[in-house]
Amino acid sequence: MRPRSVALVTRDPALYAELAAVLRERRIPAVSLVPGERIPDRAAAVLTTPEEAPQIHHPNVVPVPPEGDRTALWAVVQASLSAAGAGELILGIDPGPRPGFAVLLGDARIAEGNVETPEEVVRLGHQLQRAFAGRSVRIRVGSGDRPSRDRILNALHGAHQRIELVNEAGTTPRGRRRPRDAMAAAAIARTEGRPVSGRIPVSITPGDIANLQRLSREHSGGQLTISRSAADRVLRGELTISEAIAGRRPAREEPAPAPAPRRQRSREPS
Repeated sequence: MRPRSVALVTRDPALYAELAAVLRERRIPAVSLVPGERIPDRAAAVLTTPEEAPQIHHPNVVPVPPEGDRTALWAVVQASLSAAGAGELILGIDPGPRPGFAVLLGDARIAEGNVETPEEVVRLGHQLQRAFAGRSVRIRVGSGDRPSRDRILNALHGAHQRIELVNEAGTTPRGRRRPRDAMAAAAIARTEGRPVSGRIPVSITPGDIANLQRLSREHSGGQLTISRSAADRVLRGELTISEAIAGRRPAREEPAPAPAPRRQRSREPS
């Protein structure tokens, strides 16, 4: 049986170059066509521009805007390829300065990664809701990293989505941070939590600041530790951890100028 594939159908050279490169990188079987050419039966989804979409006859046409985050797009593609049509759409979040996320559709994991700030979770939830029209999105947030967790829950307050707080005990695997984020987020997505409503006051403890400083060493490859004041600003959402680290990058050392020759004082005649 031939594998399901994606059809890239467009005359737009910029969009074609972008999407073709990502399809190759992700090793997704694809066929390149222009509008009007026959689309193979094995094509599970068709990627095209919003302008060309009305010209294409296929049950799963995915219009791709010229700019913007592509997380929801690749979640739709992965769902199409895996035939994960049934089941609930769940967004699992592992809190942190750059929260990890995993998207489940039924039993299939269709997207994972990190967002830049806790508040970015709201945008990701809205993108998924638009991309998977007609489906509601359940968002499950892990209970760890309290300042980030509370910022996420407060940002989600008022969103028309079901929000749950999940006990993170046993969901965080050992290993390096970034792969661990997505794995923990997937475990959180699969764990039932308790419904959350209302805002939560965000408080920051010395332990939260020390933990953020530890993460800054991890994110910078052990090169530096951000200051306590910068850590406090990151935890309050005034800076991202990447911005705080960039602000502390040691400047290139320039060679010290040679000292000026000492001038001898002339002797006054006695």
